[in-house]
Parts: sequence; structure tokens; C-alpha cells
Amino acid sequence: MRTLVLDAGEIGGGAARMNAGFIGRTLKKSLGWLEAHRGEKHALGIYNELSDAFSRVGTVIEDEGIECHYRTCGRYIAANSARHLQELTASLDELKNKLGLGYQLVVRSNQDNELKAGRYCGGVVIPDLASIHPGLYHDGLLKRAVEAGVMFQSGPRVFRITGDAKKKIVETAAGRVAAREILVATNGYATGAFHWLARGLVPFRGYAVATEILPTELIDAVLTKRRTYLDTKVNIDFIRSAPDSERIIFDGMSGGLSGNARLKAVALRERFVDILPDLRGVKIGRTWTGFCAGTLEFMSHIGYRRGIHFASGYNFAGVPIGTMFGQKIAFRILGAGDGFSFFERTSIPKLPFHWGSGLLAPVAMRYFDLLDSWKTMS
Repeated sequence: MRTLVLDAGEIGGGAARMNAGFIGRTLKKSLGWLEAHRGEKHALGIYNELSDAFSRVGTVIEDEGIECHYRTCGRYIAANSARHLQELTASLDELKNKLGLGYQLVVRSNQDNELKAGRYCGGVVIPDLASIHPGLYHDGLLKRAVEAGVMFQSGPRVFRITGDAKKKIVETAAGRVAAREILVATNGYATGAFHWLARGLVPFRGYAVATEILPTELIDAVLTKRRTYLDTKVNIDFIRSAPDSERIIFDGMSGGLSGNARLKAVALRERFVDILPDLRGVKIGRTWTGFCAGTLEFMSHIGYRRGIHFASGYNFAGVPIGTMFGQKIAFRILGAGDGFSFFERTSIPKLPFHWGSGLLAPVAMRYFDLLDSWKTMS
């Protein structure tokens, strides 16, 4: 099919290239929660799709020959409190018992063998999870798409879509485009013509810093096994070693209003060295920011509304879920392959008077910070 990708900004200029590069298969909603609210079949279907999404990334990388530092490094999830650890292990026990997904418990006294951070109450290792260089993954996908004849254009913002099931007109600042099928994949940048999608999304700013180049032995001392690392808060802190240089990358404090990454870097560095005190004298070498998106129910969504396909709301899991959603929607458009998904929604839950602006996320994140603090103290 003749395919055109339109982006109001730079192609891949958002979280597509600048996310943390963690490849996993977990959601904010546990298997038990989904069973209680959606039934066992739906819950198992969701988590089986997550496993499929996780494996698809490696398959795409291998099949397309993309060099992006894919590595099965395992993930260490550090518990912010004893209660967090209890909830985490209960959730992972469900996955182990019903889906055979294993993990390893790390008690607090042994934590230095995984992460030299004294503030956590132990944690768990999920040994088979992976990491990539997200920018190189995007570059590889972009290159393969161009080779296949896909056209890309950055700059023109879409402000209206009209037409019927057979032919749609996409109106942009640069002119009109006629199309038979349309996929909206704007996620945290869904505005204007896509207000129907934006109302169900909570866009939030992600912030990240990378250290200056560090001695190898210093990185190995604090990130003992060079896994990917995150904690159990709702507003997660992410830590990893850079895949292509001797730096440490830290993502955290999501949901701020400021687009000035340099100003946010000061607070990020304070949080970073509070977690890893052995790095107190280390300088920050790089910083960046961009929009991601969550949903009101912490679930990703794929669907078809008024003749338009959509995929959105990745809730910190965009690389595996986005890869899977892209393939499923392609199968639907081509009329071949397995396009079914338990993430399917024709209508995304919305909040009254919420129009998809970035103002809701800071308020929500402060609420979650208070909730996490209460769990830490209780």
C-alpha cells in the first residue's frame, strides 16, 4: 500500500526516540485487579498479549537486522517500602502461578548485589527482560520503512479529517491528502483534530538526564549487574547504564509543567544522587524532555472510531506495546494476520471537563506522590 506518515514535529522527535529503552511485559494494573474487574479470560488475554509484545520487539530487531543494542539484561524492581514489596511480590506470584513467569526475591541485606542504593527495602529481579537504544531502534524502523516505499513528512499539523468509509480527506497546514485508511498514533501530542482521543489521555512530561562519561568501575560498583532499574512508585524513577557509552541515565519526576529540561535537571540530579549516593560528585552531561501519555485507567488502547484506527496511552510501556499495536493495526488494514487485541476499545474513558491538556498530569502525579508516601510510612 502507498503509505504516508505525517508528523507536526520532527519524525521520532518525542518519546519514540527518547524513552528509557526498557523492554518488559507488565502493566500498572495487576493480573488480580483485571480478573476482579474484567474477568479471568480478559485478564489472562491482556497479560498473554504483553508477553507477545515483549517478544515481538526482539523478533522485529532480528528480522529487520536493526542494530540497537538489544540486550537481555534483566530488570531489578526496587521496593520503596515494605508494603510496596509485599504488593509487588503478590502481583508477581499471580503471574508465576498462572502464566509461569518467574522472578527472584532480593532481600534488603543483599540489595547491594543488584543496586547500591540504601534507600530501598529490597526488591525483585525479573531475569529475562531486556533493554535497547530507543533512538537506534527508531532509526532502524524508519530506514526499513523508507526502503519499503513509505513516505514521511514532518512539519504539517493535521487540523481536520473529513470524508466517509471509502475516502477520507486529511487537511493539513500544507494542503490536503486523500486516504482510504488512517491511523492516529499521536499519543501525548493528541490535540486539535483528535480531541475525541485527547479527552481520554493524560499527557505528561517525561524528564531524563545522562551523566558525564564515567569510569567503568564506578558504574559497575553502583549498577552491579547493569540491569534496567525502576522502583514501585506510581511516578516511577528509571535508572540504566547508557547502551552506547559509559554514562548512567536517570528518568524521573514525570508530570511537571516546565519544558525547560535544564532547570528540571537540577532537581533530577538531587533525586539521582539521593538514590545513588556514591555518585554525589558526578556531573550531568545531557538532559532532555518530551511528552508521553497515560490513561485514566492505566491501560493502553487500540481501536477503530468513525473510520479511524488509533493506538495510544502507553503508560511507561511504549516500546513493546507500540510495536505490537503497530503490527496489529497493519494486519487490520491489510486484511491479513492476527489483528485481534484484548486492549481493544471503541470508546476511551474520559473525565468531565478534561480536554487532553497537560494540566491534569501535575495534579495527578502529586496525588500519587502523596499516596506513595502514605504507603511508605504505613
